[in-house]
Amino acid sequence: MIALKLLNFFFITSTLEDESEEDRQKKTYVDSLYKRGDLLEVSRTLFKHFGIYLGEGRVAHFIPDILPVFTKEKSIVERMVTNERLILGVLAKTASVRVDSLADFAFGDQIQVNKTDSMISVRPLNGEEVARRAEKLIGSFSYSLLWHNCEHYVMYCRYGVAFSFQTFQFCKLVRTTLLSRKMAFLSAIIGIFIMLYLGALTPLTTLPIVVIPFTIWMAS
Repeated sequence: MIALKLLNFFFITSTLEDESEEDRQKKTYVDSLYKRGDLLEVSRTLFKHFGIYLGEGRVAHFIPDILPVFTKEKSIVERMVTNERLILGVLAKTASVRVDSLADFAFGDQIQVNKTDSMISVRPLNGEEVARRAEKLIGSFSYSLLWHNCEHYVMYCRYGVAFSFQTFQFCKLVRTTLLSRKMAFLSAIIGIFIMLYLGALTPLTTLPIVVIPFTIWMAS
């Protein structure tokens, strides 16, 4: 239950499923703002979700979804991915590249055109090639929150390189937080207290107390 609530906090920013039909219709997305092959993004709580615009109000995106594991019925699977389907897909590490409308892709959020083109040295492929790549990959795939997510998919389609800036930033944060000199000293102090508490010096207790702080120190 705690894991589900935590994932819900990470991924869901909208209560779109609870909105009335009238409220949904008020949220319009103008497809003339986007070109075929554009890299689109919408915000989640702590992450961004990405897709490739295909034209005619359609977006290809890689999204966790548990439903294709249980059924191949298109009329069921092609319905908008609900919160529950998404969260269970993350836990089961299963997802699919699918084509949705702009509204379903946005899930109640504002759509923005990603600005990565101006941030990296790799030149993007032409819009038609980007869209063709996105369409070619439609189907079910394994999913990893860090190593195989929606950003890897769109980066491959647009630049030919499967890379995730969000994963890079997360790993950088973990490294600076855990693999620091302060953490090495802290782990050494904790180890000494544990050793004193146990009141015994054996290879089984001493080795981790020495190895863990040393490893963190050398990695910092």
